[in-house]
This record gives sequence, structure tokens and C-alpha cells, in this order.
Amino acid sequence: VKVTQVKTLKNTIRKSALKTTIKKCKESITKNDAAAAESLKDAIQALDKAAAKNLIHKNTAARRKSRLTKALNAANK
Repeated sequence: VKVTQVKTLKNTIRKSALKTTIKKCKESITKNDAAAAESLKDAIQALDKAAAKNLIHKNTAARRKSRLTKALNAANK
């Protein structure tokens, strides 16, 4: 039971950090910020790590990466 509680806490912290990274990326894309590409790179790296640690499914990570990249490309047009 203790192991489960510790793992749940760690997963919650990691998921929260992932959500924060994605949120920052979305904000920088909508503001047409110069650092949007760097923010996207950080978000993609965080998504890959989350998928590797089974926090999210690999297809979910791929879908989110695709959507963020698509949003960045649309904003740069």
C-alpha cells in the first residue's frame, strides 16, 4: 500500500509538470512569442519522457506533439 501511495504521488507530480509544460507551450504559440519553438522542443521532450515512463500512452504523446507542432506552424504562417 505504501509503495502504491509513493508511486501515485510521483506520477501526480510528473503529470502536473507535463501539463504545465504543455500549457506554457500553448501560451507562447498563441502570443506568437519568439521562444515558441524552444517551448515546443521542451514540450515534446516532456511528452516523450512521460510516454517512456508510462504516464501517458505513446499514441497520446504522439497526438499531442502533432497538435502542438501543427499549431506552431499555423501561427507562423
